[in-house]
Amino acid sequence: MPAFAAVLATVVLGILAVLQAALALGAPLGRFAWGGRHRVLPAGLRVGSALSIPIYAVIAVVLLARAGVLPLLVGSPVVDVAAWAVFGYLVLAVLMNAVSRSRPERYAMTPASIVLAVCALLVALG
Repeated sequence: MPAFAAVLATVVLGILAVLQAALALGAPLGRFAWGGRHRVLPAGLRVGSALSIPIYAVIAVVLLARAGVLPLLVGSPVVDVAAWAVFGYLVLAVLMNAVSRSRPERYAMTPASIVLAVCALLVALG
């Protein structure tokens, strides 16, 4: 189950990375991110979207390593702690998306964040 959860989380993170790349490049999808206040993100939020992509990659590597899908640092206490940190981060993402003033962000990103948080919990427990 942890391996499936890690792969599922990686797929969801990949989809979110595509969204963030589109936002960083100026796509008019701002209602789905950063509080939904901007149709097209201003420069500072575009940078934030671009920076979120490597963060998603690190999260995916941590979850895949913890689940044993990537034989990178398997059994390492650093990966174990990082998996729990990822879970905490994703729980905060659920809360932030759930209270967003943007209805599209609440309806699209809250479920995605819940899926990611549940996957991270399964991986961390696994």
